[in-house]
Parts: sequence; C-alpha cells; structure tokens
Amino acid sequence: MSNCFFCDIQKQGDNQRIIKNKYFFSRYDDFPVSKGHCEIIPKKHIVSFFDLTPKQTQSMYSLIKSTKSIIKKKFKPDGYNIGLNEGKAAGATQEHLHIHIIPRYKGDAKNPQGGIRNIFFHKADYFPKLKKIPAKRCYM
Repeated sequence: MSNCFFCDIQKQGDNQRIIKNKYFFSRYDDFPVSKGHCEIIPKKHIVSFFDLTPKQTQSMYSLIKSTKSIIKKKFKPDGYNIGLNEGKAAGATQEHLHIHIIPRYKGDAKNPQGGIRNIFFHKADYFPKLKKIPAKRCYM
C-alpha cells in the first residue's frame, strides 16, 4: 500500500465510483457535505492542478460535466460549488489532486451568498462594498 489514498483505491477498487475516462475517474466523497458530493480524481498521481497537461485539463473538464449530469439527474440539486484545495495552506489534506463537486440545495445554508468566499466568512459578504462602486464598474 502506498501513502496515497487515491492511488490505493485505484489499485483496490471501491464502491463509490461514478464514471471514468482516459485520465480521470469520479467517485462519491467519503465525507460528503451534501447529497451527491463527489470528487474528480486523476488516475495518475498528480499533486497540483497546475501540473495538468492541456489534454488532461480537457479530460478533467469533460468528466466534471458528465459527472454533474449524473448528479443532476439523481439528486436534483439547485446549484453547485466546484473547487479544489491547492496546497496545505488552502486546506488540502491529500497530496493527490481532486476536484470537488458539491451539490447545493435551497435552504442548505442560512446565507449562501458569497459561495466559496465563505472560507473567510468575515469576507464573504462583499455586496455592501459593491454598492460603493460606480455603476459602470458594477457587474451585477
């Protein structure tokens, strides 16, 4: 057994698999934060998103879209957060790239405004600052 969870489950198999393509596979997260929470994982041991080749990046994107379609049909979420943790300072707990698809449901958070900005909860609500920006620069 290696020291990499995602490499190990490829060798041993697991019952969380959703689909795969040439470079990636998707699986349901072992510690889901919502119904349908899953991960897109490279088959090859790759630590950083920034080390992906253009072909791998396209393959990853394709599998994200295909997996999202399956999640949409099975769980009918109202939205999604899609992201990854690049480096320990960003919260990475596995040194093997994986992209989270987190289905979101109306009412699952008191105030979902700010989305992924909520990792710094005191900075998530930037809407009051938008009101101070001249209208021609406001993208809302």
